[in-house]
Amino acid sequence: MSISHSGINWLLRLVCASVLAICSLAIAQDNYSVIQVADGGTISGSVKWSGPKPHLAVAAITKDAEICDPKGGKTAELDRLIIGSDGGVANTVVYLKNISSGKAFDFPAARQFLDQKHCRYEPHILLVPQTTALQMKNSDAILHLVHMEGAETYNLPFPFPNQVISRPMNHAGIANLRCNGGHTWMNGIAVVAPHPYYAVTDANGQFELTNVPPGQYQIVAWHEGWDILRHEDAFDVLTEKPVTRVIFSDPKTWTKTVTVGTEKAATVNFMISSE
Repeated sequence: MSISHSGINWLLRLVCASVLAICSLAIAQDNYSVIQVADGGTISGSVKWSGPKPHLAVAAITKDAEICDPKGGKTAELDRLIIGSDGGVANTVVYLKNISSGKAFDFPAARQFLDQKHCRYEPHILLVPQTTALQMKNSDAILHLVHMEGAETYNLPFPFPNQVISRPMNHAGIANLRCNGGHTWMNGIAVVAPHPYYAVTDANGQFELTNVPPGQYQIVAWHEGWDILRHEDAFDVLTEKPVTRVIFSDPKTWTKTVTVGTEKAATVNFMISSE
């Protein structure tokens, strides 16, 4: 892999800018209090697809095929809408909207660690507690550049395989991830959560929120969106060549009300569709 002189200068400026950005971040805390939950209940359920399954486009693998396309398929799935055999929708974020106190954070460790493997983000949906650090690494023997924007904004080069880099995620919200190193099909989401009552649906569309204080809540199912709106011109900073990037539709949300009783189990099921 060769990088032009101007490309090397760009990388040096990028590293310096990222360091300055980290130093200048203000710590943001939402009004959530950790308490002892002695009589909590459980909310579980599913997110399932209703109606015909949409036709999902794929992207051509146009760079580093020996790493990005080990099976020789020549295209990459964009991972935006994954519907199981029984209609369950994976990678939907389910969370409580109006909760101010409860248990401590207990997100799965795998959701707090980003790997770049075969030019894909694993996991596709990250779930990181607010004010903690996101751990990231590159398992590919090629240069990736993580561009993150939204709740947090970073530009991070990963020139060395398996080197772990950490960055604080101090602002609650959604951060979109993409690769500015020419691997334009790479996309992912980091959810920076202000409280622990968040979950990501599994391959069957199932979720569970545990140790929820008794009360009535608004529960939200959030999906990043799957429709392709258009393609826009972009720039591979390593080769200094123009590339084309997919622009997706806005996220979608569905909201319900749920009542959690003392040491009781509540069930909430969402049906979602293109409508």
